[in-house]
Amino acid sequence: MPIDAVTALAAPPRTTDLAWEAKDVLLYHLGVGAGAQRPAIDPDELRYTYEKDLQVLPSFVTVAGGGLAKAGVFTLPGLDINLANVLHGGQRIELHRPVPVEGRAVLTSSLAAAYDKGKAAVLVMRGEAADEQGPLWTTDTEVFVRGEGGFGGERGESKRIALPERAPEWEREAPVRHDQALLYRLSGDWNPLHADPDFAKLAGFDRPILHGLCSYGTTLKAVVDTVLGGDASRVRSYGTRFAGIFFPGETLRIRVWDEDGKRLLVSATSVDRADAPVLADTVITYN
Repeated sequence: MPIDAVTALAAPPRTTDLAWEAKDVLLYHLGVGAGAQRPAIDPDELRYTYEKDLQVLPSFVTVAGGGLAKAGVFTLPGLDINLANVLHGGQRIELHRPVPVEGRAVLTSSLAAAYDKGKAAVLVMRGEAADEQGPLWTTDTEVFVRGEGGFGGERGESKRIALPERAPEWEREAPVRHDQALLYRLSGDWNPLHADPDFAKLAGFDRPILHGLCSYGTTLKAVVDTVLGGDASRVRSYGTRFAGIFFPGETLRIRVWDEDGKRLLVSATSVDRADAPVLADTVITYN
C-alpha cells in the first residue's frame, strides 16, 4: 500500500517512557570504541568507561532507554512499510542540556516530514525527550524507503555541505575493533546484518558491516577528544548523512574544519578503502 503522507503527518504524536542508568552509558561507550585506542586506564578514556566522574557522549541519546527503536513511527496510520526496504539515511541530535548519567524521560515521537523522491520516499522521524526538569534532547532520524515513492508529496531539498578547500584544522585516525559491531549491538540494534556473515551476503556484502550509528558515535568521540578538550557537555548539536558502509576492523579517518568557533564541519572516511566516504554533510555545533 502506498504511503499516505497526509494521514501519517496528521497522526497524533506517540509517547513512550525511557529509562537508563550508568551501565547503559558505559556499555554504549565501549560499543563506540572507548578504551580501545589508548591504554584503558588512561584518564581520558576512564571518563567514558568508569562510573567515577562519568560523562555521557551526546550520541548516546540514539539508544537511551531503547532510543530510536522505541519511537514506533513506522506503525503510524498511513505508513505500511516493509522494513527490509528501509535505509538509515541521516541522523541529527540537538541537546537542550547535558544528558544525565542516569535518568527517566518521556519520548514524544511523530513524523516531521515525508518527501517523494520518485522511486523512493524519505521520511523524517522526530523524537523529543523531556524529564521532570524540562526538555532534554530532540532527534531527527531520516530514513530512505526504497520503492515507496510516487505518493505525490513534495520532493524536498537535497542538502549537501561543501568542505573547505583548505587543509583541516584537525585530523585523527580511529582504528575500529574487529568485534566492534558485536559490542555495539548490545545497546539495542540487533539487526543480523551487523553480526551474521550469511545474512550480510544475502544483503550484498561480503561480510557484516558496522552500524551507521556506531560510526556516528565513534566520530563524535574523536571530535570531542581532539577538538573540545574531552568535554562532551560542550556539544550542542550533531548531524550527519550516512554516505557509505564501513567494516569492523577498518580505520576511520576523521577530518575537522572549524568554521567560526561554534561550528565544526567533519568528514569521516575509511583509511583502508582509499578514503571511501562513511559520514558526509556532518556538522557539530558547540560552545
